[in-house]
Amino acid sequence: MVKFSKELEAQLIPEWKDAFVNYWQLKKHVKKIKLSRNTRQVPPPDLNPDFGRSICDPIRFIAMKVLSTKLFLSSNNNTEIIQVRSKSMEDGSDDEQVLYQTELVQLFSEEDEVRVFFASLDVELNKVNQFYKIKESEFLERGEILNKQLQILLDLKQILSDRRRKPTAAGTLSRSWSSSRRNSDFSESPAELNDNSTEISQTDEVIAALEKNGVNFINSAASRGKTKKGKPKMAMRIDIPATTATRTITAVTSMLWEDLVNNPMKEGPGDFINRKKIQCAEKMIRSAFVELFRGLGLLKTYSSLNMVAFTKILKKFDKVSNQQASASYLKAVKRSHFISSDKVVRLMDEVESMFTKHFANNDRKKAMKFLRPQQQKDSHMVTFFVGLFTGCFVSLFSVYLILAHLSGIFSPSTETAYLETVYPVFSVFALISLHLFLYGCNLFMWKSTRINYNFIFEFAPSTALKYRDAFLICTTFMTSVVGAMIIHLLLRAGGFSPTRVDTIPGILLLIFIALLVCPFDIFYRPTRFCFLRIIRNIICSPFYKVLMVDFFMADQLTSQIPLLRHLESTACYFLAGSFKTHEYATCKNGKLYRQFAYVISFLPYYWRATQCARRWFDEYDLDHLVNMGKYVSAMVAAGARLTYATQSNHLWFSVVLVTSVVATVYQLYWDFVKDWGLLNPNSRNPWLRDDLILKNKSIYYLSIALNVVLRVAWIESILRFHVNPVQTNLLDFFLASLEVIRRGHWNFYRLENEHLNNVGKFRAVKTVPLPFRETDSDG
Repeated sequence: MVKFSKELEAQLIPEWKDAFVNYWQLKKHVKKIKLSRNTRQVPPPDLNPDFGRSICDPIRFIAMKVLSTKLFLSSNNNTEIIQVRSKSMEDGSDDEQVLYQTELVQLFSEEDEVRVFFASLDVELNKVNQFYKIKESEFLERGEILNKQLQILLDLKQILSDRRRKPTAAGTLSRSWSSSRRNSDFSESPAELNDNSTEISQTDEVIAALEKNGVNFINSAASRGKTKKGKPKMAMRIDIPATTATRTITAVTSMLWEDLVNNPMKEGPGDFINRKKIQCAEKMIRSAFVELFRGLGLLKTYSSLNMVAFTKILKKFDKVSNQQASASYLKAVKRSHFISSDKVVRLMDEVESMFTKHFANNDRKKAMKFLRPQQQKDSHMVTFFVGLFTGCFVSLFSVYLILAHLSGIFSPSTETAYLETVYPVFSVFALISLHLFLYGCNLFMWKSTRINYNFIFEFAPSTALKYRDAFLICTTFMTSVVGAMIIHLLLRAGGFSPTRVDTIPGILLLIFIALLVCPFDIFYRPTRFCFLRIIRNIICSPFYKVLMVDFFMADQLTSQIPLLRHLESTACYFLAGSFKTHEYATCKNGKLYRQFAYVISFLPYYWRATQCARRWFDEYDLDHLVNMGKYVSAMVAAGARLTYATQSNHLWFSVVLVTSVVATVYQLYWDFVKDWGLLNPNSRNPWLRDDLILKNKSIYYLSIALNVVLRVAWIESILRFHVNPVQTNLLDFFLASLEVIRRGHWNFYRLENEHLNNVGKFRAVKTVPLPFRETDSDG
């Protein structure tokens, strides 16, 4: 049977852990009570102290203790052992804050350990109550806002539906529009607006009119542009004055109908809103309802788990004290707000009902797929195949090493062609597989330490990749690659034409690319498409809002520059047709190759720097600009090292040394202080941080040292060890692997720090931006 402390640890919401009952601390208090009572036990009064000890003494002692307890309870059956009193306090808000305080009666009044226990119990009860009330009020307020947003959306959809069904009513609605403009606060007349039509577009005219009527389009100047057809477009996100919601709807209605009357034959901003913005607004509101329902479910779980915790700890106290104190205290717990309030349950029912009606066409089963998505169950078949492919990989790789040695492809006289044509492709697969393996290790560690990576990355729990899945992809990947390498060697040894044999790596690469973009629901399609979407966001980073998963993946790419260089060489080798002539040097010489080397080396840092710039533009946080400087310094250092590889002189050596040292110090500071949250001199854990997930503190110090060592691996590029081409390629692959290992090691602490930031802010539910924003202005 699992102990409740373990069960509570497994079921509590990680981000709200500090707000739960401190069950473990209360257990320590109960143990202290037990120890103190054992030390104060005295022999029974009727026992003769001069009489020798008997084997029956313990039995007689226990019997007398039970008898005395029963007599005490029978004589005090009408007297409560404890009394829990509540008092109301004004906290500056509209709600009163109720505080609970326990008074000990008779038996426990002189026991210090008992007083400490009940004082701690009162603190925990008040803490749980207060946190529940805060979160409840937040969710209730969010529910009211979403109800208004949904009503506005429904009104707009009705307006646009009427617009499509009743085109003949244009004249009447035009007069209605003119009447509403005369009755509103517009300062310009229709004639005056027409006079200014040469200066501003019709969309700008409508926006300006609505802004004077109390409706403000968010970032309207920035969001106005041209559609693919050259038509003006407008932002759908608007400020809705809290006191003029009806007038706002009227204004939007009039805007849409005036556009139809004035432009009946062409697509205008109203039609653009109909087909694009309304759908976007509906999707945002639907996501907000899903998050609200999830938050309400978490709060309901919070309430039930805390109730069980109070019940369990009071039963332990009763057992230790041989008194029935739990009943009196549990009455107060059940009367407290986090148990007695039914607002969360009622709001959950309302959200479920509205979501089913408006977003699932009254199909409750369909609605539950959104509101309560089922997580994937762990499959033993996945574990079996992980073991199978791991064994296959080890066996095949051993065979490959034997064949490579027998064929002499790595001997100094014959290795050049193989290393220049086949090695880049297979090293790409090896580095990808290593990264996948480390990501699987990250997933395992995040799950073991209860780091909510799905919430941080905003992954859907029903389709998110698990660590077993990552290991399965990795082992399948490497088994296929090593099998292809063995076939390649066998065909070479069999005397087949090198032109045909060397197409095997290219074919393998095309197969994996085709599998990555395969539209069929096979081989983890949600994960593949999510990966492609993230890569798209990274490449177009200045034009997309940067999410956590986007810059996390961009950081992974900065550690895979050797992989990108090998991909560039492979693409050149096959696209230039070099595999037909077997002239591998075609893509290694010339000015164009060197220019591509700079571009490939700069791109990951450039993408990451533009992400920082975009985040600064969105959030106006100077830390993002400072972070951008880190990637600019890394870009400069990489360019200096590439130049030094072709121009070996003392000047460039000094430039490489200075730029690399500056970039490394910059990166180390950001790793430890910003990304990991370590090196805090005032922390209760020396030079770490106050909150640590791993219990063994020495692991953090070892990680700091390891990160420093792996960050200075660039020294090899300027020392230039004199080795043969085989050893040079192996050394480059080894250093590239070390960088991937450093990144996988960095990943755990980066997400640990992000998780602790969420815990510190009790942030367990995503805040979805809404299309319509209310303000306090009167328009």
